[in-house]
Amino acid sequence: MQQLHQVRCPMCNSEDLSCHTTYTVLSGERRKLYHCNDCGDYFSETKNTPLAGLRRAMSFITMVLNALNDGMSINATCRTFHVSKNSIKRWLKRLADVKETLLLYALCHQFLQQFIEGDELYTKVHHNKPPQECEGWTIVLLDRATRFLWELRCDKRGRGLFEAAMQTLSQVIEQTGNLALLTDGERRYGNLLFEICREVLRTGKPGRPKETLPQGVKVRVKNKGSQAHRKGRKRPKYQAPWNEHPDTEQNLENHEIHANHTEAFNSSLRRRMSCYRRKTNTYAKEQTALQTRLDAYWVVHNFVRPHFTTKQVPAVVLGILNVGLSLFDVFKIQYVRCGANPI
Repeated sequence: MQQLHQVRCPMCNSEDLSCHTTYTVLSGERRKLYHCNDCGDYFSETKNTPLAGLRRAMSFITMVLNALNDGMSINATCRTFHVSKNSIKRWLKRLADVKETLLLYALCHQFLQQFIEGDELYTKVHHNKPPQECEGWTIVLLDRATRFLWELRCDKRGRGLFEAAMQTLSQVIEQTGNLALLTDGERRYGNLLFEICREVLRTGKPGRPKETLPQGVKVRVKNKGSQAHRKGRKRPKYQAPWNEHPDTEQNLENHEIHANHTEAFNSSLRRRMSCYRRKTNTYAKEQTALQTRLDAYWVVHNFVRPHFTTKQVPAVVLGILNVGLSLFDVFKIQYVRCGANPI
């Protein structure tokens, strides 16, 4: 956590800094002005963080964001806290922008074993459209033991949505020794993951080498629903859609192949985010705004709020942090973009 809050020069990313002076903001808080000994730049400790330029007290912003993440709609929050909708959207955007930094920080850690459950849920965007044309399809990749969300992404229900989620999962695989992906009937998860990170198994025998999933990676599908109406050979109830590495430990029992935890998370998300409630007019008006809400929820769920079953913050259970963060701590984190080193 100390590395996560390490102050760096926004110009040259140097850590060789000295405190130049201090100043007081409108809320009464004292902040530091740093001098970079490498490039000579002067900057505030809030430079390149979500706190930069905020005039409202952080305690007030925290109350508003907590209300949003506990089920209030944006319009109801505006009426309750007497704040404009544009201000709330700006605060949500700043919180959502920290997701990239925290995800990179999480991917710097090594994990022994993970059971990832994959599922999807649906909401309307802007107006009622046919499901195949709506951008409200949301894919969820949840670690079963810690309830850590690796992916929470919305878009049209097409290849691009699932491929982006599997790209994230392939990065998790590189940091995990033993990983299992479990889904309820969604075969395309395993298909796309196989395309992205398959390996060629060379045995020295003649013929074309066999392609398998990486060592330690398992994919299982529980084919739900009745198949009595299907013609031809029936699919098995529990299935491995692709070849797995022969050295992969096969320790999955049939009763473990399910996505019950993601189903429970989907129900919780419908309670905590008004734009996912059914039969209401609080659904999102734009796909980008919905993704911003999801990114902000991802940060709060993984790093701030203790889960009601484990009683701990998911990032703490997973071993990424020693203690959970507050929203004020999150707003002090400097942004890190893809390709940069977060620590």
